Amino acid sequence: MLITVLLPALVLMMLSKPERLGPTWALVLALAFPVFWGAKEALTKRKTSWMAVLGIVSTLLTGGIGLLKVDPFWLAVKEAAVPALIGLIVLGSNWTRWPLIRILVFNPTLFDVDKVEAALKARGTTVPFELKLRTGTLLLASVFFFSAVMNYVLARWIVNSPAGSEAFNEELGKLTLVSYPAIAVPSMLMMMGLMWWLATGAKKLTGLDLGEMLHG
Repeated sequence: MLITVLLPALVLMMLSKPERLGPTWALVLALAFPVFWGAKEALTKRKTSWMAVLGIVSTLLTGGIGLLKVDPFWLAVKEAAVPALIGLIVLGSNWTRWPLIRILVFNPTLFDVDKVEAALKARGTTVPFELKLRTGTLLLASVFFFSAVMNYVLARWIVNSPAGSEAFNEELGKLTLVSYPAIAVPSMLMMMGLMWWLATGAKKLTGLDLGEMLHG
């Protein structure tokens, strides 16, 4: 949060005045924080996820809109397009062998997948659980669609000044700060609710306690 939300927002809101860094360099510095953090995480973990790459591309597009002085309307479109694209990918995966809920929620990092699948097989409830995963994929896609709509509404409401101006940077900083409580927190709560719904459903189908299914 410090590097990807608070510092960029403070730079945009406090250093965009001409007597300080000015709009252009303040924007470049602010966007450097999340790009640097994403690159550092990729190098440290030696693995890059498609969502991390999408986040970096989104940040660079924001910089392009500001530096090229594109109409702020396209900022709102970009803000909505990223979660909408993820939502469509998640939704489309529901008609494949591997719905993305297996990667984003029901994954080995959170769940002891082998133990859960062994218990399902022993009780003959693998098919009902797969159906639950399919329903969960639809719910997961709806979380991203919620984020897309809220991103568009907030961006259109807050950012109205010409791109490349001091006022644009300040509004972009405000958008960064407001987006966390207005979008990130509700989305996180929805994801936690989805995890709980999936875990309780798995508990009934496997006979395992929640603590036995979750790592740690």
